[in-house]
Amino acid sequence: MFKDKIVLIGATDQLHNDYYPVAGSNSTEPMSGVEIHANAIATLMSGKAIAPGIKSPPLQGLFVLMLVGSAALMISRRKRSIHRFFYSLALSGAWGGISYGLFVYGQLIFPTSVPTIAIAMTGICYLATSVIRESIRKRQLVDIFQKYKTSPVVQEIISQQDDFQHLIQQRDLALSGKVLARRYKIVKVLGSGGFSETYIAEDTQRPGNPRCVVKQLKPANTKPEGLELARRLFHSEAQTLEKLGRHAQIPQLLAYFEEDEEFYLVQEQIIGHPLNQELPAGRAIEEIAAIKIIRDLLQTLTFVHENHVIHRDIKPSNIIRRHSDGKLVLIDFGAVKEVGIKQLDSQESSPFTIGIGTQGYAPSEQCFGRPQYSSDIYAVGMVGIKALTGVAPRELDRDANGEIKWSDAYGGKLRIQVSHSLAKILSKMVLDDYKERYQSASEALQDLEALKAIKALDDLVNSQHRDYIPQDDLLMNTLDELGAPTKSFSEGQETSK
Repeated sequence: MFKDKIVLIGATDQLHNDYYPVAGSNSTEPMSGVEIHANAIATLMSGKAIAPGIKSPPLQGLFVLMLVGSAALMISRRKRSIHRFFYSLALSGAWGGISYGLFVYGQLIFPTSVPTIAIAMTGICYLATSVIRESIRKRQLVDIFQKYKTSPVVQEIISQQDDFQHLIQQRDLALSGKVLARRYKIVKVLGSGGFSETYIAEDTQRPGNPRCVVKQLKPANTKPEGLELARRLFHSEAQTLEKLGRHAQIPQLLAYFEEDEEFYLVQEQIIGHPLNQELPAGRAIEEIAAIKIIRDLLQTLTFVHENHVIHRDIKPSNIIRRHSDGKLVLIDFGAVKEVGIKQLDSQESSPFTIGIGTQGYAPSEQCFGRPQYSSDIYAVGMVGIKALTGVAPRELDRDANGEIKWSDAYGGKLRIQVSHSLAKILSKMVLDDYKERYQSASEALQDLEALKAIKALDDLVNSQHRDYIPQDDLLMNTLDELGAPTKSFSEGQETSK
């Protein structure tokens, strides 16, 4: 068992005085007899003594610094914190294996434990800071979600995150039952945006406590001069809504007030559903139904423009189908701009205003802060195109001149059943140059009413002269001459107006 082997005899580790200075050691500390004998035996067996890979302590420190720094640089190039963590563990283990190999096969001792721990701690620090940062970001998101929880995008996010549900419920409970102006008791939050929040409230000072819509306006600037400007604009908007509320298809303004430097509008509640429920993505509606929608909107828009107001945010979600009579009600005049109003701030003396609207429904001049009457006409045209195609406006292609390609007749890829006359009207409503569009809602409405007459004439021709159905352009020419007898569609017959 012991042949050709060197054997140590004696339990030297139990002797407290078995420590001796070693001349060949770089350290002044004494070494135990076992260590001295083991080193001597290893030297005898291999012909080479175990020695430090780097003898100078300053050079050892520099080596550790460069090794850990290089590893940290490689770790930082990974984008995700969890990847950095595992990468640091891999590098730490790699250096431990390399130093062990150098010790076994090269009898060289390199700094091992300090670099290994430092590299691993680098990854742990990245992971810890990521967790803290994520926690802070989550807290900020919760605050935003609580503030704008009724936004469709926020609702979609909340629906996928169970952690936010109880926080949103807490906000609802906090607002529910709150009384504004000692009169309007909040029932629920209806909607929220960047500059406003809308509630359903009960009017506690009217018989039966009827419900109404309370809109809170949030000024962006809370400084005294900013609040004064917001106050003046608020009163101006209230006066505008008072005028517009006389129309049967615009919510009536019931009251407006200021409380705790916050501004509130109280409007009639419209019982119905938003038009976007009738226009789901990917599904087109019949042409006659689309004409009715466009006609209804243009009639209301004519009244709005006659009162020198530009809505600036016409879209399906801002159009309510009233259940009582099926009429379309135009809501959310929070973005109105009364034409000709003087700028209340001397620093805003330019003719430009803030670009307000919704992508796809807002034309280019409105996005640049220069809304026109025809900007609202553009939005109505896009609502009509959305109804006929089932495609969201922002997803439609445009040609080299910036014009929308939505129907086969106008260079689009969509194969939809729409008459050339209606396509012509809609395409004029959504021209990129606002000067080329209809300049008034009444003008567009007149052409649309003429289109209805064309369809009536078309039905008459189809019923009486099925073998001689004229083309749509012929009907347009015929309608232009209405008031005088027209040529017959079949030889020897005459048809009058």
